[in-house]
Amino acid sequence: MPAADLPNAKVVEGSNGLLLEIDGQIVPNYDATLHPFAEGDVVTGHVVRIDNDEVLVDIGYKSEGVIPSSELSIRKSVDPSEEVSLGEEVDALVLTKEDQDGRLILSKKRARFEKAWRRIESAAESGEPVEGAVIEVVKGGLIIDLGVRGFLPASLVDIRRVPNLDEYMGQAIECKVIELNRSRNNVVLSRRAVLEEQRKEDRERILDRLQPGQVVEGKISNIVDFGAFVDLDGIDGLIHISELSWSHVNHPSEILNIGDTVSVKVLDIDRDRQRISLGLKQTQEDPWQRVVDTYNIGDELEGSVTKVVTFGAFVEILDGVEGLVHISELAQHHVENPREIIQPGDPVRVKILEIDSERRRLSLSIKRVEGQVLPVRPIVPPAEGDTGDLDDVPELGLSEDVFAAIEPDVVAEAETDLGGSDRAEAAGTESGVETESGVETESGVETESRVETESGAEQGLEPEVAPASSEDTPSV
Repeated sequence: MPAADLPNAKVVEGSNGLLLEIDGQIVPNYDATLHPFAEGDVVTGHVVRIDNDEVLVDIGYKSEGVIPSSELSIRKSVDPSEEVSLGEEVDALVLTKEDQDGRLILSKKRARFEKAWRRIESAAESGEPVEGAVIEVVKGGLIIDLGVRGFLPASLVDIRRVPNLDEYMGQAIECKVIELNRSRNNVVLSRRAVLEEQRKEDRERILDRLQPGQVVEGKISNIVDFGAFVDLDGIDGLIHISELSWSHVNHPSEILNIGDTVSVKVLDIDRDRQRISLGLKQTQEDPWQRVVDTYNIGDELEGSVTKVVTFGAFVEILDGVEGLVHISELAQHHVENPREIIQPGDPVRVKILEIDSERRRLSLSIKRVEGQVLPVRPIVPPAEGDTGDLDDVPELGLSEDVFAAIEPDVVAEAETDLGGSDRAEAAGTESGVETESGVETESGVETESRVETESGAEQGLEPEVAPASSEDTPSV
């Protein structure tokens, strides 16, 4: 029977019930120090002992409460000394007031579980993120310790696919609750939702800061057939394939890799659609300017044959700069097929006949290089997939009258090289080919190019090279 219930016990005034007077003697009222609780209640106490398999907690009861190691955390196989420390205040849920051994059994993880559920339910309603540590990497995602085991699917870990989830182990991350089921203890999270919200704010901030003409640094985030995307600290801009290099580029992967850090120039900003057009070649030296500053008509220099077509060959004299050697300038004798004289990859010396700086075109000659005579060789058929022969040029929908002044085997090719030279110009010809194309990419960058060439061929012993005339300047 509690001492306070004895018929002759009186509470000492001013003791708050902690002292009793019994038969003229003052004794402690131990029962007054005990806080009433029931199984299922959450109580608070201090850690007084840590063993390998359990922790003792003083909650102000007649005996210490016992928290088995399995009830310390939702983690598996925990070390009690890593979960709590001596003197630490902890909340615990009462599982059993008195087990078969007379012990008070408590659970720290279930008390945290109850608090966590209230917090998670509140966050799910308000849309606020919750924070937790990654405690496991499982098939298909991550397990987050929120006091409750939350599941973060791999597809929702980041904005882009994460190849290695192990790098998140132990990290504290913020997520939004996207699915909640208390009866099944099911919590599904999304870190991607948090990142996208942050990214939206970052995009607006970056767009306000950027201006056309600025040179900025970014990282290649993706490579596609029509160009490369650059991450500018939270917003992606597009480098169209035509803006990658002054040289011809078949595919962006030839010069860029995902993860590369590059300096790019801001070409255009569509603030309404939040799209940024970037240029890589604009941050590099224009090789055509080197031609204008360095070379003159009549200069001889080394080059390499890059392409052989029916009306001649293109020779690269600098990285990104090619000139046309018309079929009539290949040899002193009549040439039926340029492949009789040269093949792609051949090193040759060429003489500059014309520099058209406005249209960025070079006219070259092989036969006028003193002392250079190229031997006639057997014609080697083009390799499979080689587009050097105009038989593979797509139908342009042009009238036959366009080619009236050209021999059947000499057809102007409508193609502009990336150094700015129009590969469709054949010196000394009088025909026009005009093509127009528009490309709209998924990043909203729209490019339009127009190529107009005039070419023709006069066969004679000493054909002269005449500059082609066109008022259209190729633009990309």
